[in-house]
Amino acid sequence: MAGWAPPQLEDFILTERLGSGTYATVFKAYRKKDVREVVAIKCVSKKSLNKASVENLLTEIEILKTIRHPHIVELKDFQWNKDYIYLIMEFCAGGDLSRFIHARRILPEKVARIFLQQLACALKFLHDKNISHLDLKPRTSFFLGHLPPAPPPPDFGFAQHMSPRDEKHVLRGSPLYMAPEMVCNRQYDARVDLWSVGVILYEAVFGRPPFASKSFTELEEKIRSNQPIELPSRPRLSLECRDLLQCLLKRDPQQRLSFQEFFAHPFVDMEHMPGLESLGKASSLVTEAIKKDQEGDAAAALSLYSRALEYFVPALRYEVDVRRKEAIRSKVSEYISRAEQLKALVASSNKALLQQGCPARDILKAEILAAGAILKCWRAREASAAARQHLKRPGSGGLSLSGRLKAREGRQGEQDFCPRRPSEEV
Repeated sequence: MAGWAPPQLEDFILTERLGSGTYATVFKAYRKKDVREVVAIKCVSKKSLNKASVENLLTEIEILKTIRHPHIVELKDFQWNKDYIYLIMEFCAGGDLSRFIHARRILPEKVARIFLQQLACALKFLHDKNISHLDLKPRTSFFLGHLPPAPPPPDFGFAQHMSPRDEKHVLRGSPLYMAPEMVCNRQYDARVDLWSVGVILYEAVFGRPPFASKSFTELEEKIRSNQPIELPSRPRLSLECRDLLQCLLKRDPQQRLSFQEFFAHPFVDMEHMPGLESLGKASSLVTEAIKKDQEGDAAAALSLYSRALEYFVPALRYEVDVRRKEAIRSKVSEYISRAEQLKALVASSNKALLQQGCPARDILKAEILAAGAILKCWRAREASAAARQHLKRPGSGGLSLSGRLKAREGRQGEQDFCPRRPSEEV
């Protein structure tokens, strides 16, 4: 609008508008003093919030102030005046996951898995603190940057979430990612976040959410339906990925995957996600492998070298310094060469034992067979990791928590939460 100007803050210069919704507008801003730090400032209009909503927002801010995690967007500070409440957030320049998906139509499974691991890491941190997000979606949830969701006031009932008067935003906004029990105003708990994770993963690998609709009526029918969510046959996905999707997208929350089952799922594979600890775990295993190698235990050394490679892949993916990355890669090549020599040695020994009549089940132990498989696919995984260098380093962005964040009472998250009207834009 001509002549429109952003709100004024004493310590910041507000520049471009990043996004806006019914209840808030987000600006890119610079801190006036020191190093001119870049931040994102969400300006929440007090006029749009009733007294209870303001108190609820302040409670959420208190929770956000205590949270520090590499995959969660940081709330740096907050201020207020007679017109606005200002949330001063970490700025993420890379754009949100929704734009990332739409620019590529669909994401390769291996790329989607990287985002999923980051999301799982953030959710585990929150779950351990008895906190639920309640508004996970690609526009506000992932780690290439984001626009935080507006903090909507509490509203109740299916019609409040699904008003035909706001059909444009409904068809693209929060109801597409919210669990059916939440949208339909049934009793719900923290497991609504797991449904949302399933929808996000579904959209990443198939290019559209499962409830994507052309009309409000169609969307309402899909949400109210008792039919199970069907997975498209294309593109082809691993059995682990399909299993996770089917377990997350259960309409009945009692049948849905639990948080512990989610964190332990083989597709999530949190143990091998890229992080600061990846290189340390790999190095520790290599040290053990060298020791076993020097002791002449070829089979144990081979197994340890191969297990180390499973951590070197995420370590290389996480490392951004070119020299350090090349140094790691060079060492890994040495370990691969030695592991291949050990594999040949073990195979030769096994052949001799077979000729002596030893039972095959005592020779071809599971860990040795697994080590051979890991060595075989290492170079393919390395090539795949190189192809994904366009992805930003994990931790450069984060999960946006403002808007629906709630502390849970009790470890199992049995407390009911009041649904609120979704805001799609911010």
